Amino acid sequence: MGFLGMSVVVAVLVTAGVTPVVALAGLTATNTISAFDSLPGYLGIEQLSQKSNIYATATDGTPVLLASFYDQNRVEVESDAISQFVKDAAVSGEDPRFFEHNGIDVQGTLRAVLSTAFSDSLQGGSSITQQYVKNVLVQKCEVIADQEQSDTCYLTATEITGARKLREMRYAIALEKKYEKADILRQYLNITGFGGTVYGIEAAANHYFDATAATVTLPQAASLVAIVNNPRKFQLDIPDSATNGAANNYAANKVRRDYILGEMLSGEKISPTQYEAAVATVIRPVITAPSTGCATAGANAYFCDYVVHALQTDTTFGESEEARLLNFRRGGYDVYTTLDLDVQGAAVTTMNENVPKISDAGDVGAVISSVEVGTGRVLAMTQNKDYSQDPAVLASGGNYTAINYNTDRSAGGSSGFQPGSTYKVFTLAEWLQEGHSLNERVDSQRTSSWGAFQDSCRGAQRYPGWNPRNDSSSQNRSNYSALESTINSYNTGFIGMAKELDLCGIRKTAEAFDVHRADGGPLFQGASSVIGTNEVAPLTMAVAFAGIANDGVTCTPVVIDRIVAADDSELPVPQSECSVSVEPDVAGAMAYAMQRVMSEGTARSSYYQTSPRVPMIGKTGTTDGAADTWMSGSSTEVATVAGVVSVTGSLDQRSMYFDSGYAATARHRMWPDVMSVANAKYGGDDFTEASASSLRTLRASVPNLQSASVAEARTALESAGFTFDNGGETAANQPEGTLRSDPPAGTRAQLGSTVTIYASTGLQPTFPDVVGLTEEEAQEALVDYDVQVQDLTTADPDLVGTVVSMSPAAGDSLPAGDAISIVVGRE
Repeated sequence: MGFLGMSVVVAVLVTAGVTPVVALAGLTATNTISAFDSLPGYLGIEQLSQKSNIYATATDGTPVLLASFYDQNRVEVESDAISQFVKDAAVSGEDPRFFEHNGIDVQGTLRAVLSTAFSDSLQGGSSITQQYVKNVLVQKCEVIADQEQSDTCYLTATEITGARKLREMRYAIALEKKYEKADILRQYLNITGFGGTVYGIEAAANHYFDATAATVTLPQAASLVAIVNNPRKFQLDIPDSATNGAANNYAANKVRRDYILGEMLSGEKISPTQYEAAVATVIRPVITAPSTGCATAGANAYFCDYVVHALQTDTTFGESEEARLLNFRRGGYDVYTTLDLDVQGAAVTTMNENVPKISDAGDVGAVISSVEVGTGRVLAMTQNKDYSQDPAVLASGGNYTAINYNTDRSAGGSSGFQPGSTYKVFTLAEWLQEGHSLNERVDSQRTSSWGAFQDSCRGAQRYPGWNPRNDSSSQNRSNYSALESTINSYNTGFIGMAKELDLCGIRKTAEAFDVHRADGGPLFQGASSVIGTNEVAPLTMAVAFAGIANDGVTCTPVVIDRIVAADDSELPVPQSECSVSVEPDVAGAMAYAMQRVMSEGTARSSYYQTSPRVPMIGKTGTTDGAADTWMSGSSTEVATVAGVVSVTGSLDQRSMYFDSGYAATARHRMWPDVMSVANAKYGGDDFTEASASSLRTLRASVPNLQSASVAEARTALESAGFTFDNGGETAANQPEGTLRSDPPAGTRAQLGSTVTIYASTGLQPTFPDVVGLTEEEAQEALVDYDVQVQDLTTADPDLVGTVVSMSPAAGDSLPAGDAISIVVGRE
């Protein structure tokens, strides 16, 4: 009865239209009025929980939805985006006197009070304004991150007590004093629930009729408003196996719909003709479930997943990862990403054509990542698996995974894969930074042990028994230049280069290109790391190759171009951080060598299948046993990495075949497909030219080793910068054990080139007969005799260029260093 008394007082206040606080101040004789007066009187119209969207942008600038995220599927709209049918249906069905009262429907309230007084439960009678108040209070509870606090708040907002009704009335009256009726009605339609996770009239129109709040028909508008009264009873998407789908709900909805239409007719909101046509309309919903989560992004799901992880690390959305994701799911943000749908489309298509999702040979994975040079914008990201985060789906087949093979573990990825020889580019960078030339040669052959490697971080390191070879036994020469080693990916050449460098320095150079282990651990810097044993993410290698193409400036990856909030304001987005990895002259020399890899080296297959071709750099990689195969490269505009990997176990891709062909060469079918599209769209310029110093040929004089032992000769040659080779014994006009070299002592030879040592047997060889040979043939025949050859000429038109005679004659011999003469005919 206290509630009855309070309601009567409020009715008087509302009817009088008096400001509650002033009126109540003069009527404080009752406790009810005092309690009413003491309640807070302000409840603002605030931003509602809305779904957030992730978009790509088409070439013509059109946004393309990838996925939506929400706790409440709501799209807040302005009043002019809501059909008048909807507004009239809401007022007619829920609060016919809405435009007449000041927040509380007196008749409805008194009717509810009387009903409550003589029954066991609290009855309704709430105006639209009061319903809006209740929804706002519930909404405030739902955005509380702490579950216990949220539950307590919700209980207070929905408890069936007179105190709760009293509070709602107080807020309703205050709202009516502050806001126009149109604003209250608009927000009521935006906030109210329409069943399940569907909130607000726009989402409801989308969900139930594939329409908008502005385009719904009269019977559709009435059906939607009908749901508000009792969502579980009237919503149109509840399957009920006992009643043939949602047939019962359809019938119940129609009853409520037709009641609302009748109220609209009584209130002269519609004509009799409109009424008759509307009630005769069969309810035919077009259920359009909104996308939610990255699984709905299809082939773009792994890129979407990477975007979500980027948002979870952005402090724009909150202090903790959990709070950020919660805010994103409720904030109504539109996130416009860097994804290029043309490049991505090429990546997805070639992936589907070339690598199966499941292979009988084992757990095969494949990846493609593309990055824009100079900005770090990720243009493409795909893999040969279907995306899901649902444990039941993941257990249903090997074609599903939640792991993004392209990214680091901390961003939803794996623990990484060995990049193989693509990692050699960082040793090349360190080689050039230390002042070495591409044409400089190194000792690149060992039969048992490579000895000690310099390591300024840990001290000299030895690796007993470690003796890697090149891919083919025919490639195991004693020395290679850095350029040859890069073009043909010679393991021994790069290990020879590393022998002259600092292992710690090579690691630091890799880190300068933002290279890091995918599992978050520090890069391993042992000798084997030179040929690619660190497990890294494919995206990391794409970023590094983009850094080489960008004159040595590496930019960290980013996936978000713009974020637009629900109020159309733009939020700050994560920015790429660019830093100098190597100087431009070093990057230019690297590009020179890596362009040769493309045109004449191990990446020829990718290069010549790319069209259009612009200047491109590249490097291939194959790990032990061909478990992982890579093609990494870049133009001056776009860098792409394509690879086929062993996800678990170790596959031998050289003995595997896909429907598209040889497994080990799938990389060379995918990479050109992607870069052909990228080149056509973005173009590409010439790379910075290699400096003269990086291409110089360093020479030195071969030392005189005549009186040295073989061991002393080796030490002397290696100290002078040459590669030693023992040619064994040979007959010579010198004392036994005397050494000679090829090239001879005093010759200016290229540093790193091989000098062969021969030891004399002490026997004086006799000269061969060179009469009748050409001058060049005679010189070649006498070259190993350690004598000087003097060319003389004689007039003999019949034997021009031919040796006519020799002195001493064939079969004779001379002391070392003496001269033998040959006479050559001339005209």
